[in-house]
Amino acid sequence: MRKVLLVDDNLTQLRIREAVIRGAGFDVASALTAESALDILRASTSDHSVAIVITDHVMPGISGTEFVQELRNIDLSVPVVVLSGLAEAEAEYEGQNITFRLKPCAPSEMISLVQRLFTDTDAA
Repeated sequence: MRKVLLVDDNLTQLRIREAVIRGAGFDVASALTAESALDILRASTSDHSVAIVITDHVMPGISGTEFVQELRNIDLSVPVVVLSGLAEAEAEYEGQNITFRLKPCAPSEMISLVQRLFTDTDAA
């Protein structure tokens, strides 16, 4: 089953998003660090099981911007959603084919976004 990969260094935020996405009927993988998310992505390249990535922007170690750049080296086509409380952060992702959303992102908006991204990838 194709899954949504959630990446956030804040365990509470990660668990809330996980419950929302899983509650909407989607399979979820979670990572507390960009490094562990990249490991999950590398492991899924053969079966393309990760269909969507939702990541925080501000993280220790590898930032959201660096994470997306590394992710694009692994998979150019996977849809990526970046969440941030900093509106100005969107400019850092210019040309990286991401969807940017300001926090907080309401559960209904998150579910609609994931549904749309799955529909878009199925149509492609």
